[in-house]
This record gives sequence, C-alpha cells and structure tokens, in this order.
Amino acid sequence: MKKIKYIVMLSLLAVVFATSSCSDFLNINTDPNRVTGDNVTANLIFTQAENAVGRRAASRFVFLNNWMGYWSRSGTFIVEQEETTYQASNTFSETNWDDAYNILFDLSQVQTKALAGNDSLLAGASIILSVKLWQETVDQFGAVPYSKAFDYVNYPQPAYDPAATIYTDLLAKLDKAIVYLNAVSPKITTFAASDIIFCRGTASTANITLWKKFANTIRLRILLRQSEMSGFNPTAQLAKITTDGYLGAGQDVAVQPGYTNSTAKQNPFYAAFGLTPAGAPATTNNKPNNYFVNTIDATDKRLVRFFASPITGTDYGALGGDHTGAKTITGTEIGPGLCASATQDQFILPSFESLFFQAEAAARGWIPGGDATTKALYESAVTQSFTWLAVPSASTEAASYLASTSLATSNWVNSGSTVASKVKFIAFQKYIALCGVDAVESWSDFRRGVLVLPSGYLSWNPVVRNNASATLPNVLPYPQTEFTTNAVSIPTPNRNTASLFTEKLFWQP
Repeated sequence: MKKIKYIVMLSLLAVVFATSSCSDFLNINTDPNRVTGDNVTANLIFTQAENAVGRRAASRFVFLNNWMGYWSRSGTFIVEQEETTYQASNTFSETNWDDAYNILFDLSQVQTKALAGNDSLLAGASIILSVKLWQETVDQFGAVPYSKAFDYVNYPQPAYDPAATIYTDLLAKLDKAIVYLNAVSPKITTFAASDIIFCRGTASTANITLWKKFANTIRLRILLRQSEMSGFNPTAQLAKITTDGYLGAGQDVAVQPGYTNSTAKQNPFYAAFGLTPAGAPATTNNKPNNYFVNTIDATDKRLVRFFASPITGTDYGALGGDHTGAKTITGTEIGPGLCASATQDQFILPSFESLFFQAEAAARGWIPGGDATTKALYESAVTQSFTWLAVPSASTEAASYLASTSLATSNWVNSGSTVASKVKFIAFQKYIALCGVDAVESWSDFRRGVLVLPSGYLSWNPVVRNNASATLPNVLPYPQTEFTTNAVSIPTPNRNTASLFTEKLFWQP
C-alpha cells in the first residue's frame, strides 16, 4: 500500500512538474550567439547606427551631385534617363527612403533602450543623429511618417506628419537631447566605448561638449532652412544656444570604426569612388562635371583636390546628361581631397559647413558682431575647406584666394551691402566647398533661393534642354514601397512626376 501511494505521489509530482516547468526543463542551454532583445544592447546598436549614418553620407546622393552640377556620368555608361530628365518615378527614391528609415529605426531603438538603462548620453546622442536624418528626409520628401513611424503594432500604416510639424518637433527633440547630455551622472565610460564619432574610446567631457555643439549646429541648420519664410523669427530658438556654441574650425563630425584597406572594411566613400583593396578604380562612372570645372575659378587650388589631376581637355565628364556623339572623356575620377585613403575618417558634417551656417546667421544678424564677425566666419569657413581637402600650404592658398581682387565671388569686399547679397555670396562659396560632400545642403540652398547658380547647371538631356521652363525638382517622389504597403496614409493628391516641380516645401519662398 505504501509503495502504491509512493508511486501515485511521484506520478502527481511528475504531472505538476511537466505542466508548470516543461519549457524550463527542456531549455537547458542558452545560445550566446542567438540575437535577442536582451543581448542587442543600446550601445551595440548605436555604434553600427553611427557607422550607417556615415555610409549614407558617403554614397547615397550621387544623383544630387549630378543634379547640382558637381559630377557627371561617364560617356561610356548608359544614360540614366530618370536622373537626367528629372522625370523620377516612384522607384527612383526607394533605396534612399528605406536606408533613411532603417537607420532612424535603429536610433529610435537606441533611445528606448538607453533610457530604460538610465544611459542619458546614449539617448542624447542618438536623438541628435536622428534629428539630422529626419531633417534631411523631410527636406527631400516633405510630409513623411514620423510620430507613429515605429509603433508598428498600433500603427501598421503610420500617418504622414506635415513637414512644418516635424520641424517644430525636431527642435523640441534637440532640447531634450541637451538635457540628457547635461545629466549629472552620465555613463561616460560606456558611452565613450560606443561612440565612434567624437569619443572613440576617450571618456572626456570635452567630447560630450562636441555633441552639444553638434546639436546646436543642427538647430541652426533647421532655423536657416526657414529663413526665407515671411515673418519667421528665430529669436527664441537662438536664445537656447548660449553655453556651448557651434562646431568650430577643425571640429568635424566624422565616423571612424577602424577602417582598413581590405574588402568590406574600407572607408565607404573611398570604397565607392576611390580604389579597391587591389588598387583598381572602384568605379569609372563618376566624372567631374564640366559645369563645375568651368564655374570654380581655375586658380582655386581645391579643384585638383575635388578631382584627380590633371584636368585637361574639354570633356571632363561632359555636362550632366550630355552623351551625344562620340566623346573621349579626359577627366579623371574623384580627387585625393575626398578620396585620401581607405582608412580615412568618413565625413558626416565637416566643420567648414558649420562655419558657413554661422556666417549666414551672422549676415542675418542672428549672431552679434556685424559685418566684421560675418567676414571672419566666412573666411574661416573657406580656409577650413582648403584645410579639410588637404590643399598643400592650405592656409596660404586660402588667404591668397580670399584676398584676390580679380575674383568677384571670393573677396568679401564684393559681397555687397545688403543682407540678401551677403547671404547669396556666402551660399555660393558654400556650394563650391560642398562638392561631393553634401549635395542635399546645396539643393536645399538652391530651393530656398539663396544659392543662385550661373546658367548651365541643368542636365543636357534633350528632354530638359528643349524645355525652356526646365528646372530642378522641389521634392522627390514617394517610393513605390509606400504605395504598396501604406497607400492609405500618403497625402492626397498623390504625388506624381509633374508635381515634383510644382509642390514646394513649407520653407520655400
């Protein structure tokens, strides 16, 4: 009897154990290599997101470098019809859109995980990078999924937020980022090990200050984008930029994860436009555009840093879209100022770009000091452009360029007496400095009316050349993937090829 009772008790225990702890019993091992929400931590996502931001800056905007007259397709390649006619379809911008949202999703995950772990530095830095990408995405597409973009459970088809609304929220996000960066007890050592932009392993408060300067610089860029709007007043926002200021000379935003001259590990810009690890050209498709070569002064020593020398003959890369007749392309590839080595830092926002922002802000009276301050900031921006491109004797060459009385577009004496003339003078020099670096910024300056380009920048594709009213598009088409998965949310009337030229961003005059 006792034996029977004993067996029954064991049986009951076995049932209880089986029903309550079966999963634990069977799961006796944890695979350390399995990707889970627990082991994909905020710092790991952040490092790869920083690298992705650099990779995007390196190679995502070839079409805009062509549109802005910087580069041209080689005559030995098939003409890109959508690009050279500006008749972009919904597939034209798919990769651009998807790439941006993939990075923005990762940065959103960093913020969520970092705040859950009380890591204020990771949260603040991820917000700053995301604000930069959000602004650039809005500046290309206008209204986009934003506030509900990554809540896929509750909003599988997220609504599109108006561009102006997003801009307002981006400024609020920068406020929040500064608060996080000013936290009393930040996890600076952990952050320094993850940050491959400013810290790169060095746990320094000076590097955190650079993040705050980065935030202030992006805030200024957001404000300048709206400068041509009637009644726009930036006073309240400018008042928030008092302690740390903006990125100054030599304070470049650039990523360095440890590039090497080996397959899939080169600097992404160099990998796309420089040489392969074996020493062969990575591409022969991207040439200097005749328009830019003939627009920049022939004595400007930056020309042979933008493009490999010697630049001789007449058909460097032809004019954009002009592949008529038999062309012998004499121009070389992207130059050593942009493609220095496979191990170079990957630019995200060079300091000269920040200085050009500041120069325009000073010209508008947003930064005190009058014309003397504006001139100093402008000349510092140009000098840093020479330095950043590693022009031999950069300071001397920049000084000579800035002092030249024969160049109407370089010497500050020729900047004019009005705010509008000074702003346009600065914008043109910024356009030159941004060749191959930030064509989104040049396109934005063009659309807000402060960048006035000499004639000839438009594509020479017959579809454009024979159209007397041809101009660059104001916006890009929404991607086909959105029409497939989220058509219900796309603003109406749905954007088509014709509306790319008639629809304007809210900040366009």
